[in-house]
Amino acid sequence: MARGKKPLLENIRIEKIAAEGKSIAYVNDKVLFVPHTIPGDIVDVQVTRKRKSFMEGMVVNTRQTSQLRIEVPCNHFGTCGGCKWLNLPYEKQLEFKQQEIMDNLQRIGKVQLKNVLPILGSAKQLFYRNKLEFTFSAKRYLTREEIKLETAIERTPALGFHVPGLFDKVVDIEHCYLQGKPSNEIRNFIKNYALQHGLSFYDIRAQQGFLRTLIIRTASTGETMVIIAFGHEDQTAREALLNELKKQFPEITSLMYVINEKLNDNLTDQEIICHSGTAHIFEEMEGLKFKIGPKSFYQTNSQQAYHLYCATRKLANLSGNETVYDLYTGTGTIANFIARRAKKVIGIEYVPEAIEDAKINSAINGITNTTFYAGDMKDILNESFITHHGHPDVIITDPPRAGMHPDVVQTILKATPERIVYVSCNSATQARDLQLMAPYYEVEAVQPVDMFPHTHHVENIVLLKLKS
Repeated sequence: MARGKKPLLENIRIEKIAAEGKSIAYVNDKVLFVPHTIPGDIVDVQVTRKRKSFMEGMVVNTRQTSQLRIEVPCNHFGTCGGCKWLNLPYEKQLEFKQQEIMDNLQRIGKVQLKNVLPILGSAKQLFYRNKLEFTFSAKRYLTREEIKLETAIERTPALGFHVPGLFDKVVDIEHCYLQGKPSNEIRNFIKNYALQHGLSFYDIRAQQGFLRTLIIRTASTGETMVIIAFGHEDQTAREALLNELKKQFPEITSLMYVINEKLNDNLTDQEIICHSGTAHIFEEMEGLKFKIGPKSFYQTNSQQAYHLYCATRKLANLSGNETVYDLYTGTGTIANFIARRAKKVIGIEYVPEAIEDAKINSAINGITNTTFYAGDMKDILNESFITHHGHPDVIITDPPRAGMHPDVVQTILKATPERIVYVSCNSATQARDLQLMAPYYEVEAVQPVDMFPHTHHVENIVLLKLKS
């Protein structure tokens, strides 16, 4: 075989699940990563990437399917990439997720595992998301099967999800099983209205088009927020669409829009305007209300978020006399949720709009023992900040996927709280941070929580106690 040539491997048996939703096979002492497979599949694999110790590839032929596979309800499975494990029984998904967390903590964090609690599964495995983001595209994505057909296929406009790894390809979604009513109905109405009235769908390569992105948020309170991003202003067309949408769906309590003429779809720096209704919706748990604005972060599985926060509060073991720092507080959901059982809670978050929502959330719930600050965590959380606000007895930290900045870790270590509750959506970076704290803290408990059924994503909570 010529050097660098990528081989076709036949009769490869998939052995186990790996990170990022991929699966693993072993070929001549090399690890082979293969997406869209599950343990027990026997497949032919075209290698797409070769390295000294591992390979990556894609399935070109399935010779035998795993006995673990189950029927999937979604016509878009395997194309949109949103529910990669929809063909796996849910109990197996939970088993693989728990194992991945333990593997990461032991391999990366060198953690001596004890008191690993069973993963908390989601009661709802379908229609569990409260937020989805869709993209308009001038031409829908064609699957490999469609391309192989000899007949010409019309590239009609699309409203759906980006194909994984392809920024300019969008799968046209007919029915999504991730978000409940009225999400599918709203999306399909907007698409059909646009086609009937000749509204242009965005062409990301040409950077032109009227309809650009769509965000739908649904709350456990029954409220619905819809945000449409337009690529340019056309007041007549915009108002006609929004008015008709409101007429057809009176249950929309917050109808908003934004004119986004930038080169990217990020809306955090854009003015989002309320067309009708309120500029927010509310979530509720344990009698507490949480205001959710168009830019607010809130856990996308409302029901399971409650169990995540309950587990966090339980591990924090608050008596009512503690000073608690809530790092990466977002809209202050955890801070306000635990405030009744603490002396005071200090929340820190990068996004100013989120901090304003956190303050409002405290006010509308009559919570007076919280204080919130906006800014970069590594700049705000320093020795002078701690001196001013008091030594933390407990630190709760819920960073983004990248984990905590090393400066933040060092400041936490200098603060020496008695307990740290580390909530993470990425157990690999969590494990890395735990190793940095290992000289001073030991892991007392591990509680995985599945927020995202049918995906490889999983939350994990770790309780750390200061060594004596």
